[in-house]
This record gives sequence, C-alpha cells and structure tokens, in this order.
Amino acid sequence: MSIKEKEIQDSHSQLLYFRLQLLSSSSVESVHSVLSFCCLRMESVSNSGEAPASWDELYNIDLMPSELFLKFRKEVEGIRVGLNLEFYNAPSNEYQAKFVLKPLSPARRWKFMYEPLHHDVRLVSKKIPVTKYLNLQVGIGHSFQLHATGWKWKLSTGLGGDGISQIRNKTSLGLFPGFLLRFGWRAEYVLPEIQGAVGTGEPLFNMNSGKLQASLDRVEAILTHSDDIF
Repeated sequence: MSIKEKEIQDSHSQLLYFRLQLLSSSSVESVHSVLSFCCLRMESVSNSGEAPASWDELYNIDLMPSELFLKFRKEVEGIRVGLNLEFYNAPSNEYQAKFVLKPLSPARRWKFMYEPLHHDVRLVSKKIPVTKYLNLQVGIGHSFQLHATGWKWKLSTGLGGDGISQIRNKTSLGLFPGFLLRFGWRAEYVLPEIQGAVGTGEPLFNMNSGKLQASLDRVEAILTHSDDIF
C-alpha cells in the first residue's frame, strides 16, 4: 500500500470515528469541533497533490532514431551527385528517395533535388545567416502530379523553444575514407535551481531538480565515391 493510500484510509477511519461521536454528542460545542476537524482533514487530503516526478520522468534520453538515411554520393567536376534513401518510422512508416545535385564549392548557394516517388522538383538555397543564431532558407519547387509551382521560405535556429531551452545539433563520425556516420540529436532542458529565503515565510532551502529530454532523431550513413579516395 502506498503512503497516499494509507493516508486516505487513516482519514476515512478517523472520519467514521468522529461521525459516531457526532451522533452521540448533544452539545453544540462538540458538534462544531467535530465538524471543523472533519473539514480540515478532508481539505489536507485533497490538497496533498500527486507525488513528485521520478528521476526517470525528469531525465529521459531516447536512443531510438525516428529517421534513418542512407546516402550515396559521387563527386564529378565540382558537382556532388547524390542518391538519398530515407526511412521514417515516426509518426508513420514512410519511405522517400531523392536525387540531389550540389556544388562542392564552400560558397555554394543552392541545392537541386528530385523526388521520383512524388514527381517533385525543388531548388533550395543554402541557409543564409540573418543573425548569429537565426538562418533564412528559401526554395522554389514544381509538382508534376499537381501541375503546380510554388515557393517556400523558412527561418530556423538551433536554440530556443516555447520557454524551454533547446539544442539541435549534428555530430559526424568518419570511420574510414569515403564512409561517414552522422547523428542528428536534440535536447530540451531546464537547468537545476537552488534557492532559499529567511524571514519571508518562504522555505529556507528549496531545490528544483531541473529537467532533460534528449533524443537521437536521425542516423545517416553516407558513402562517398571520388577519385581522391579510390
């Protein structure tokens, strides 16, 4: 039996006792005292609240990726030709294939993509820094199925997020020349906080344990073929 269940059972036993005392009592003072105790006892039980969150709820790390990418690349005359096979298992099982053309120059400004399953063509700019942590990206696309052309823009950042600090990053691991593993991960956190007070009626010492929700969102396996490697 949990502490909360035992507390409620004890409360019910005491309420039953005072009900019997109330029935056997004839004085107004006794009736008033019994009713006051019952009300205070019920209020303390109802305001006891839920038990504090466990450490597993406060600090959670999910290592099961929701996206798996397999990328094949070939470098030809300053242009990188790529084939991406993309698998998504959350929120629904999906599969996509993309042909990608991208300049190899560090000052590249664009990326061309074709999705054969959806018959979509897109030309996307690189991320343009607007501020230190804010990037702008624009693109134009055409759908052969819908016979429609449109453009999109996106502001993105690796920080921030609805009052909760957030980090989004990619970590690369080169196992050998021509093969690269890239991990896309995310962490949302609230830093621990310790505070206290004297003479204000507040607790002398109070600690907020903080919170961490981290996940491994994407794993990419990248195979690159170039004359310099082979």
